[in-house]
Amino acid sequence: MIIGRQKELQRLRQAYESPYSQFVALYGRRRVGKTFLVRECFDYTFSFSHTGLANAPTRSQLREFGSSLRQYGATQKGAPKDWYEAFESLGYLLDSKDQAKKVVFIDEVPWMDAPRSSFISALEHFWNSWASARRDILLIICGSATSWMIDKVINDHGGLYNRVTTRIHLHQFTLNECERYAEALALHWSRRQIAEAYMILGGVPYYWSLFDRSLSLGQNVDALLFEEGGELRNEYRQLYASLFRNPEPYISIVEALATSQQGMTRDQLLTKASLSDNGKMSKMLQDLQFCGFIRKYCHLSQKKKDALYQLVDNYTLFYHFWVKNEPQPSRGFWSSLIGRPRYNTWCGLAFERLCFRHIEQIKCALGIQGIITNIRSWHVGKSAEKKGTQIDLLIDRSDGVVTVCEIKYSLSPYVVTEAYRETLLNKIERLSEAFNQSKSVQLVMVSASGVETNKNTDILQRTIPLDALFIES
Repeated sequence: MIIGRQKELQRLRQAYESPYSQFVALYGRRRVGKTFLVRECFDYTFSFSHTGLANAPTRSQLREFGSSLRQYGATQKGAPKDWYEAFESLGYLLDSKDQAKKVVFIDEVPWMDAPRSSFISALEHFWNSWASARRDILLIICGSATSWMIDKVINDHGGLYNRVTTRIHLHQFTLNECERYAEALALHWSRRQIAEAYMILGGVPYYWSLFDRSLSLGQNVDALLFEEGGELRNEYRQLYASLFRNPEPYISIVEALATSQQGMTRDQLLTKASLSDNGKMSKMLQDLQFCGFIRKYCHLSQKKKDALYQLVDNYTLFYHFWVKNEPQPSRGFWSSLIGRPRYNTWCGLAFERLCFRHIEQIKCALGIQGIITNIRSWHVGKSAEKKGTQIDLLIDRSDGVVTVCEIKYSLSPYVVTEAYRETLLNKIERLSEAFNQSKSVQLVMVSASGVETNKNTDILQRTIPLDALFIES
């Protein structure tokens, strides 16, 4: 059973139906469903399939590869002496298969590339000298270490340069897909509960598969994250270790960003995380962006060199806000917090991050999905006559309009007070000044519970309810 993933399935099927050999690279963060997608697409039937060993030396990797060869029909005994012999044996095995298209699935490929193992050069040789010269090979390689997949395979400047015919970056589920998955799991949750689960765990399918339908959302969160032996309690370090060979500096960056709601510049990050200003820092920031843990954005008035980096991964944010500071598991911890001030503060922050991940749904609700846009943030300090202001989500449109999105999370319809109306008017005035009156300013409110209509809501051009974020993108 596959929820969503229709575009990815179509691309895999197109690769299979191609009259030529195809090389597919599939990557994405841990637990996002990469292996499940490939197995389901090909009905768990392959000409050859193998999974690399985590943190194992080359000798162990080769021994297991030899075992997989025998499992699929190879007659040779023992382990290949090196990766060149391993792929040569794979070629002999595939030659013996009487299949129109031979599907080869190698999972967790980054684990197989141990230092000085010659794995990459052997893979290059296998594809360039043998597989690509045929019409009947579909090679699918898969890995959670997104930076490795991009650096060593997709953007390789050596023998694999421009050899990948299909690359698929598998992302987290959207709210729409999480709702369909919740239905398949018979959770019977409301959209608000689904949104809150997303605010806690993001759209990682494996995390959602752990929900127990006999428990409430609060009880599930307690069981998974705050009780002794909770399956996701120690997921944090395992997550980053699965993605990066040396996870510690990446974790330092993430921990620094977890202390700032608005984000940090590169210079601020260097100081906070105690890291050196070199090429490795740029590479780590890029890797974290590829994996979807952070976003890079510019304030309207700032140059690219002053861009901010902001932590946006829901699970990581929740871990730092709640789990990290609760070293002793406590039964009922999360359920007891619901409705308290700190919980409400977290909800506001987490709902903003949820909206950042559903920009396309917001654009669809506004009817501007066909318009070229830039997503920005903006702030301005106070002057002698006017108050300063901050806008976290601003949609700068090519049709002469800039849409200001105010994001509010509340359990009941949000009430626009007289004081808040004045704050909004100040935002519009200051933003219009920043654009030199060249664009009209549209004020929109994204509210989890809608907006209560009163004399102050005339300032809003549109309101976007929670339901709009569940639109299929």
